[in-house]
Amino acid sequence: MGKYRVVLRKSVARDLRPIPNPDLRRILAAIESLSVEPRPSGAEKLSGQDRYRIRLGACRVIYEIHDGEVPVIVVKVGHRKDVHSHR
Repeated sequence: MGKYRVVLRKSVARDLRPIPNPDLRRILAAIESLSVEPRPSGAEKLSGQDRYRIRLGACRVIYEIHDGEVPVIVVKVGHRKDVHSHR
């Protein structure tokens, strides 16, 4: 499998601000690992959407994979109670 390029939407920086440092490090490591394996074990495709979710404790990372173009786009990061709400 080739290496993917991970792209963060501008809104993700805002999503990451309130997250405590230990959790933030774990989230950033998971996002970085998406460049090697965009569908890690435990990742779930969201029903009715072209997006995937990985769980990291109480936080979720929502992202899209564009296989033909090679980017992985991180759409949203946040607490599980908030992350699935519509924009």
